[in-house]
Amino acid sequence: MRPAERPEDTQVRWLSPEDTHVFEGTYSLLHCSVKGDTLYRGVFAVRMFPVSHPDRYISLRYHDRDEKVREVGVILDLKQFPEAARQLVRASLDRHYHERVITHVHRVRNESGILVFDVATERGREQFMMPWRHDRAENYSERGKLLLDAADNRFIVPDVMALPVADRRRLTKYIYW
Repeated sequence: MRPAERPEDTQVRWLSPEDTHVFEGTYSLLHCSVKGDTLYRGVFAVRMFPVSHPDRYISLRYHDRDEKVREVGVILDLKQFPEAARQLVRASLDRHYHERVITHVHRVRNESGILVFDVATERGREQFMMPWRHDRAENYSERGKLLLDAADNRFIVPDVMALPVADRRRLTKYIYW
């Protein structure tokens, strides 16, 4: 890393487990207190790099009295936080990002440039349509894929190589980049 790219050289407020307490507060809202600062109520989490770093660079934000979104700070690596805080932040992220994890690929067919998927997810069997274009499938971590359907819903294959061979062939017949 070049010196100007180090996290400590930015103007970002980095939140660490030593100075940040994330907890569930009134009405099951996410709250956050920062040592030497104040208590932030109704905090929500946003991924700054949702595809390449889903558990890193997580911005904690809140609405001020004028309903403007303000940032408390950024969690560099969620794995550094205690398990209870990780669960609360991930629950906030789950409310913000409507992602489904694909566990099996039953069928993929091309209908005039639209890919029609029949897959199994953590929610059960689902079908979705995706334009067959390069910009609708992105790398997700080192070996995964993120698929954006026609309505911009996100379907994730965490590791393409972990799919059963037949499922992997169905997927990579169309998503090969």
